[in-house]
Order: sequence, then structure tokens, then C-alpha cells
Amino acid sequence: MTQVLLEKAPEVSLARPRIGFLGVGWIGRHRMEAILKTGMVEAAAIADPSPEMAAEAARMAPDAQLVSTLDDLLDAGVDGVVIATPSAMHAEQSIRALERGVAVFCQKPLGRDAVEAKAVVDAARRANRLLDVDLSYRFTEGMQRIREVIRSGELGHIYAVDLVFHNAYGPDKAWFYDRALSGGGCVMDLGVHLVDLALWTLNYPGVSDVSGRLFAGGEPLGSRPDKVEDYALATIGLETGTAVQLACSWRLQAGCDAMISAAFYGTEGGAALRNVNGSFYDFVAERYRGTSRETLSNPPDEWGGRAAADWAMRLAAGQRFDPAAERLVDVAQVLDRIYGR
Repeated sequence: MTQVLLEKAPEVSLARPRIGFLGVGWIGRHRMEAILKTGMVEAAAIADPSPEMAAEAARMAPDAQLVSTLDDLLDAGVDGVVIATPSAMHAEQSIRALERGVAVFCQKPLGRDAVEAKAVVDAARRANRLLDVDLSYRFTEGMQRIREVIRSGELGHIYAVDLVFHNAYGPDKAWFYDRALSGGGCVMDLGVHLVDLALWTLNYPGVSDVSGRLFAGGEPLGSRPDKVEDYALATIGLETGTAVQLACSWRLQAGCDAMISAAFYGTEGGAALRNVNGSFYDFVAERYRGTSRETLSNPPDEWGGRAAADWAMRLAAGQRFDPAAERLVDVAQVLDRIYGR
């Protein structure tokens, strides 16, 4: 026993993990700020094709080295890398980092399809390195409370779930609208959060059937390679008998900035998270009993960077590969089935 402990001891270090940040646009800088606020890690290097973005990020970490590429980041001797680049790059960049023995926190989606996502998870398992994806809505206070209530059994059997994410604006980068680069439209961008919330909250039951209807510009998408969907409806049947309905869109003319909700209905009650007054950031969570309701959480709630901060703290604690990462493939497989692939 003593010999085993001595062999493992070198993996434990009092030094803070050195983190590289690959892509520091708005979301990359926001996640960087949340990670650095933990005080558990050190910003070692920053890479972004925009000198202006890199310089702005460097103001948060003046001692970080400004470099040009992922290889430069890895050569700087980082322990972890935060990836906030276009979706087409996520899987390849994550695998390259993991194969160098570097932990990864990646923006969603991890891959453009389940094959890519599985390849990244397999690489993390082989390297025994911590891998996580920025599925940030899990970390809202409201979803944490709803999950606790559902897991307690107080709502009985959850037989229906309604999921909605309508964004009145849509992405402003051209690559989002190129299927080869993005993997898909609003389902890949917004639906990934909804599918993840349902499976994560319900403890990942098996998926029995999936159907989807996709639209672009108000018309059925069909097999057109030059378009991605901007409106989607999907039905997901779970092996528990639960029926999950999903709707998401870009640029829906719905009279507000956003409509976001996740509602869970059980035989003994219900619970729902919903955004307030069209906000992208403010959420209320409620529990339902018949026609009455109880508030579980209210804004304000600074939730946006919690997933990134959680990864950083787990990395600092010495965590290696977490088998929960395999669930990322489950979510990707559902998205593939919505797309009919």
C-alpha cells in the first residue's frame, strides 16, 4: 500500500494548473474571467487570430504568454486548455490537446456529430485527462433545484418534458450557417442545451425513438446541403415512457429577445425553469402542485461561468478522466437522430 501511494504522489502538485485559452472572443473571455476568479489556476498562454481579442484577454492575465496557435499553447507546457473556437475545430483541437496529456474544457458542441464527440471522449479516456463541455444551463440555480426535486421522487413519475429555446437574433458568424463547419443550425446551437438538460435531469434514461422536423426560412429543410435549420421541432421518447418535446429556433418573430424554458411534469407535481421578460440570463424556477406554484429560485443568479469554474476547480483538485464525459456522446446521438443521420 505504501509503495502505491509513493508511485501516485508525483501526480499531486501544490502548484496551480497552468491554463491555455484558445479563442478569446466574447464567450472565451467570459469563461476565462470565471476560471481566473476561482484563484485555483494560472493563465499561462492565450491564442486568438484577432490581435485585438488577444490583447483584451491579456488585460485579465498580463503575465500570460500571447501565442499564435494551439501547438504554441501546448508547447507552453499547459495543464489544461479552454477551447472557444468555431465548432468545426472542436473535436480535432480537443483530441490534439488530450493526446499531449492536456485536460480540455470545450465550448459546445464537442463535435459536429456523435462520431466526432465519441472520438474526443475516447481520447480523454486513453489520456486519463479531465474533459468537460460548457453545458452552462445545468449550473443555473433553478435547474439545480429542479433536478434535486425530481431526483427525490417528490414529483412521482416524470412522464412529460417540454423544452423551448427561441433566440430572436441568431448567430452573427457566417460559419454557423455552413453545415460542414457547424454540423447544423439551431438544433446544434440551442437544442444541444435542451437535450442535455432533459437527459441530465432524468439521470440519462435510454432513448427509444426520436423524430424531428426542420425548417429553413419557413420551409421544410429537406436534404438541402446549402442550408441549416432555423426552426426545429422534435419528439424524443425515453425508455421510461417519458415523452420529451423540443422546439428551438433562430430569429423567431415572437415579440421578445428569447423564450427559454424546461418544464417537467410528473404524476405528483411539476417543475419548470423559464426565462423572465425575454431575458437570456434571468430565470425563475417553480414547483407546481395542481393549480398552485412555489418559487424555487429567482434572479439574480450569476450562472454563466459556473461550468468553466467547476472544471477549473476539479482540475486543480487533481481529477483525471471523469466517466460522466461519456454522456456527452448520448446527447450527440440524440441530435444526430433529430437530424435523421
